[in-house]
Amino acid sequence: MVAALSWAARLKAGLARTRDVLNTPVSELFTRTRVDESLYEELETALLQADCGVSATQALLDSVRKRKPQDGAALKAALRDAIAELLQPLEKQLDFSAKKPYVIMVAGVNGTGKTTSIGKLAKWLQGQGASVILAAGDTFRAAAREQLVAWGERNGVPVLAKASGDPGAVVFDALAAARARGVRVVIADTAGRLPTQLHLMEEIRKVKRVAAKAQEGAPHEILLVLDANTGQNALSQVKAFDDALGLTGLVVTKLDGTAKGGVLCAIARERPIPVMFVGVGEGIDDLRPFVAKDFAEAIVG
Repeated sequence: MVAALSWAARLKAGLARTRDVLNTPVSELFTRTRVDESLYEELETALLQADCGVSATQALLDSVRKRKPQDGAALKAALRDAIAELLQPLEKQLDFSAKKPYVIMVAGVNGTGKTTSIGKLAKWLQGQGASVILAAGDTFRAAAREQLVAWGERNGVPVLAKASGDPGAVVFDALAAARARGVRVVIADTAGRLPTQLHLMEEIRKVKRVAAKAQEGAPHEILLVLDANTGQNALSQVKAFDDALGLTGLVVTKLDGTAKGGVLCAIARERPIPVMFVGVGEGIDDLRPFVAKDFAEAIVG
């Protein structure tokens, strides 16, 4: 119970900026004694400033109106419920029991915390009783390999890496090693890239094809790591990577107090790909499964 409260507090701290926008002292949205049209207009502005996007903002306003709140406190509760309802379809548990080895391919733009998130995900999987192998498929950047090896050592997890060469070959060898050792999960890192770098996007598609040839049905998950501080740009990344790879889930990182968490509302409305995990800090245990209700509570307060 204590751990759950601790996580809730950390999540709330991580979403402080979004909550401050919605609780702006200028309008004092949630302290009014009466809800009128001007208040809805101020709420609309606050939601847009929180990076919810136009479509999600309109959907949230419609949902709140249907609840007919009579004062600021009721408006706050109605907004919290509306956000939780909007985000609920994004909840999805990572079920690695179906296949062995279960192959997770991880993509993302450089700087999103991709490699760090892989290390934290490996730790979480170990906590669920799964054995793990990491494949250092980011052969483009030596520092990424070294960082992944360091996370492997920290977790006591083997890392397959090559100094250079084809990332597909690294993933192929990792799958072979996992089968030989009876390992439950393989997590494959891929080189950080911008969606506009077409030749690099083609390389990551190749990694996906190699995994499929090495094992039927692989990769079983294709996760995109997003930096929560990038706002609406995160939605653009989701659309581009999903179009290229067919994403199965998202990992949202850097909920460190400066992030605008409203972008998840925009994602839920415009490209509803499940949010598997959220990260609130640098610690190895700072990655947890996404829970819509907890997220909504942390945003609204």
